[in-house]
Amino acid sequence: MSAVDTALVLAGGRGTRLLPLTARTPKPMLPFCGASLLAGMVRRLVPHGVRRVILAVGADAAPFAPLSAEVAGDGLHVEVVTEPEPLDTAGGARLALRGLDRPVLVLNGDVLTDLDVGALLARHRDDGADATLALTRVEDTSAFGVCLLDGTRITGFVEKPAPGTLPGHDTVNAGTYVLGPGVLDDFPDGPLSFERTVFPGLLAAGRRIAGLVADGVWSDLGTPERLLAGQRTVLGGGVAWPPLRDVAADPSGVRVADGAEVAASAVLRGPVLVGPGARVAAGAVVGPHAVLAAGVEVGPGARVEDATVGPCTRIGADAVVVRALLGADVEVAARAVVGDLAVVGDGERVGAA
Repeated sequence: MSAVDTALVLAGGRGTRLLPLTARTPKPMLPFCGASLLAGMVRRLVPHGVRRVILAVGADAAPFAPLSAEVAGDGLHVEVVTEPEPLDTAGGARLALRGLDRPVLVLNGDVLTDLDVGALLARHRDDGADATLALTRVEDTSAFGVCLLDGTRITGFVEKPAPGTLPGHDTVNAGTYVLGPGVLDDFPDGPLSFERTVFPGLLAAGRRIAGLVADGVWSDLGTPERLLAGQRTVLGGGVAWPPLRDVAADPSGVRVADGAEVAASAVLRGPVLVGPGARVAAGAVVGPHAVLAAGVEVGPGARVEDATVGPCTRIGADAVVVRALLGADVEVAARAVVGDLAVVGDGERVGAA
């Protein structure tokens, strides 16, 4: 058994920058490269010994129910803990972790990263730390809280320092932590922030906080532009993504799931993912960097590129969908044009211009 077999995912954010996609579906449960974003994230943890996933969510647990079925094949058990009132990042974590007597991995539910989780767990163990933070380097520190490092040990935090005022210090919190048992117990009840209160408070109390600088992919997927950029990264192989491994790729990165139908005269340009039961009609062009979820229909002569298309959406003949995000059960009329980072919510209808 791994020393860390439990992961806590902070998934209580409202996702307002992705409205209307998030009107009914929480941001971590949005479709992303073959499964929900959350499913891909937690499946990446399985090789490191994680078997139990706790979700700290808002007041409504129901939208997260499908995750259990998505990850059951990986041996993951999912528990959902709701917040009766907003408790900030660490307040929700404390509620979810109460009584846990072993270290836990904590991660944000909207960050795409290729972080070496095994290295983070090893740093925590080898340093004998009370908490260990994954860190990433930034060019402009003025928009972040900077972590001051002395070797592998974090010695301080400086919030949004002006450029050039902290020479040699450019590492910021990357949103993934290992917490020792009980580290949240001494903080007062109510809303609680990791960044503003917990980590500075642990340092002030003489507790040891370690840091692991991870150079690589780290992206908040909270805007349409970043969500599409993250999709391009995953489709291009920049982050190992377990749901993609479920669908074999040809040499050009074209993935067609079982049950999908692609007309002989249709063109698939990799990297691209066509989900189960999707249908691509004659003369249509799909890709590169497009994902069609289950049951999507692309009409004759239509073009879909650099886009994510939600389940059971129908794209009419000769329509163009480029650089856009479409929710579930959307109807795009024949010859309609959808682009420019358009976000189309579930069930909406897009007419021709």
